[in-house]
Amino acid sequence: MKDQLTDFQISMKNIQLLSPRMNQGLQFVFCLSGELTIEIDSRFYVLKELDLLLINRNQLFQAKGNQTNRVLSLTISDTFMDQYYSDYRNSRFDCFSQEIGMGREVMLDKMRKLLVELMITYSRKDESYQIEMHRSICELLLILVRRFKQKGTVIEKMDSNDMRLKKMIEYLEKNYHQVITLEDMARKSYLSSGYLSRYFKQKTGMGFSRFLMNIRLRHSVKDLLYTKDTISQISMKNGFANTKSFTSLFKEMHGVTPHVYRESHSKEQNDLVRSYYIEDTETLINSPEIIAKLGTVLTKHDRSYSNTESQFEELSLDVSLPINAPLSHPDHVLIIGELKELLKQDVQSQILMAKNEMRIQYIGIQHLLSGNTITEDVETDEEIATSSPYFNSDIAMNFMMKNGLSLFIKIEYQEITANEEHYFKKLHGFMKHCLQIYGPSFLKKWRLLFHEDYYTASEASELKRVYLRLYRLLKDLVPDIHVGVFLPFSFKDEKTSGSHKWLLTEGNHIDFIGYHSNQNDIIDFKELSDDRFFMTRDYLKEKTAKIKTYLKKHHINKPLHLISWNTLSGNTRFTNGTFFRAALVLRSVLDVVNEVESIGFWLNTALHEGKGKVQRIRIEGMELFHYFSGKRPAYFAMVFANKLIGTIIAQGPDYLMTQNDRGYQLVLMNSNTINPYYSTEEAFLQKLNKEILVKINGLEAGNYQIRKHIFDKDHGALYTKWWNLNSRYGMDEEIIEYINRSSHPDLEIFDETIASEWSFYSYLTINAIHFFDIRKASN
Repeated sequence: MKDQLTDFQISMKNIQLLSPRMNQGLQFVFCLSGELTIEIDSRFYVLKELDLLLINRNQLFQAKGNQTNRVLSLTISDTFMDQYYSDYRNSRFDCFSQEIGMGREVMLDKMRKLLVELMITYSRKDESYQIEMHRSICELLLILVRRFKQKGTVIEKMDSNDMRLKKMIEYLEKNYHQVITLEDMARKSYLSSGYLSRYFKQKTGMGFSRFLMNIRLRHSVKDLLYTKDTISQISMKNGFANTKSFTSLFKEMHGVTPHVYRESHSKEQNDLVRSYYIEDTETLINSPEIIAKLGTVLTKHDRSYSNTESQFEELSLDVSLPINAPLSHPDHVLIIGELKELLKQDVQSQILMAKNEMRIQYIGIQHLLSGNTITEDVETDEEIATSSPYFNSDIAMNFMMKNGLSLFIKIEYQEITANEEHYFKKLHGFMKHCLQIYGPSFLKKWRLLFHEDYYTASEASELKRVYLRLYRLLKDLVPDIHVGVFLPFSFKDEKTSGSHKWLLTEGNHIDFIGYHSNQNDIIDFKELSDDRFFMTRDYLKEKTAKIKTYLKKHHINKPLHLISWNTLSGNTRFTNGTFFRAALVLRSVLDVVNEVESIGFWLNTALHEGKGKVQRIRIEGMELFHYFSGKRPAYFAMVFANKLIGTIIAQGPDYLMTQNDRGYQLVLMNSNTINPYYSTEEAFLQKLNKEILVKINGLEAGNYQIRKHIFDKDHGALYTKWWNLNSRYGMDEEIIEYINRSSHPDLEIFDETIASEWSFYSYLTINAIHFFDIRKASN
């Protein structure tokens, strides 16, 4: 093709026959239509419509195709690769579209798109076309190098941490055809010749000179088979001092002389290709029809891929010997503030929505008697009163009974002692009313928590006295009701305060223990470089374990209830919104599901922050809903936790796999504990994205339907759409309804036949969750 760029060769052809040839540089072969068979090192690749294959440097290949194929070919020169990628000659790249693992489809589409853009740009040849081509090729190579690279055979054998040895071998691979002596290499490496000789022998298992000769021999074999150069030319071309030394070393390695080797292997090669080796037939195509076809492919494959900056790792699971650990599902407490909130239609709607998708058992309230739900008795001369102080509470109770919900009531010490006698009289009246109307079977499911903060001026004896009075009143009325106490606990000191040590001696009068866990409590958000951000990764798990150990030391074994908690969230509305943290939430919950009886959540932001105080960020609790019933990340995180069923067969810091009667489930998380203020820097966050190659051995063979749920900042995050659809003129009902309707995790479906090992790729942005439901197909 005329006017080709020096570093790149691109064309659109019909290929019918190509004789065996050694590939120079990297060659992308994109079969736009028709069919093409390519043989590389005795392996055949059958490319059909939209298949993509990469041919590496120094690979021998030949091809045969039909008359209707249209093949886009891009070759990138060795010179260009050497200039921009120093590890090029020690690497190879495996890329064949039919063998791309599940999860890399978007990556492959991006490569197709870049190739088509290159062809169109070259055909158009406007004033900046060379710059455009350079940009696209660099983007294409970034994907190739970071996602399809395999180690070269020499590098595989060496210590990857020995940078000195790596640089030596790289130099030998690039300069083997030149005169290289041990003394030359010693000077380049600032070593003595004697030391280098011993060092090389120790690291590679052979002497320096023999190692260099092996490199030269390997390259000479290809010249013997696939060129018509003389033996003398081949020896000189590959760095041998003379033909005699080349022949001697070759015979030692292969058992025959180079001449005999060429004759015998050339006959085998000719027999292999004689069936269709006639002459090269490839026709250049550059027509409006082809340009139109390229445009169609460009439009069809327009899915975005931008993870070249992400980390890559492998996750290998062997489930042939499962751990078979139990998986518990704690109940959830939805905190609404006062009981009167249950009278609101939107609150009821959110509760029922959450109950439908997760394990909601309790409605958490406070200020039962001091709030506005239960009114004071009204003096009247009626013989039978026509009004009731429990009118509102009865409506709330009826809603709970109808939907199988129970109360979780927090009772503050300060609330009781503000007017102790009056409080206990009012509490006694309320409990008797509930017994009369709803019966003990409903009330015995309630949880009542006596609460006083860590920093209190009250004496231990006073707290104990008030608690025991509360305990006896409730137990006298409903013996099976659950009464517990809140345990303030210092993570650093691993103990409770002196004012709360009384509860360590009252195990017989305590039914359960409530506690609090909030990573934000130990962070100074003004210190952006504070190392404690990294120390909070396992905060909930470690605090729970410390509390259990502390209680066990004092012979107390009571159920634990996680009353309020949070992950790192920042303390401004801006960082709260931009810091997507679904994986942090799910990971924290999975850390303690077998340790606690319930986990508390605020129902929504409005109730949590309080009416008229929407600018005050509260970070002591987790919320399921935002304003206008938009679902926050914690909502979907708990939906995924509830979806998990069966027994745990594999588990690690950022993954969990279960087996059940329908097949398997796998959760992948890219949980990152960072300063939330960094969440406003997109360039920083991209480096925390992660692509995982998952390899699972030991699965039951058969046909499966794979349902992949993706929850990340672009698929389900409320704030992303809220931000994109905002306006200086505000939002109306239509916009809000659209945001709520469209903010949900994505779902992909795959059909897979699994023999024993199954592998796939997953690309997770920061704090993303990928949930795989691997369902065995019925015959």
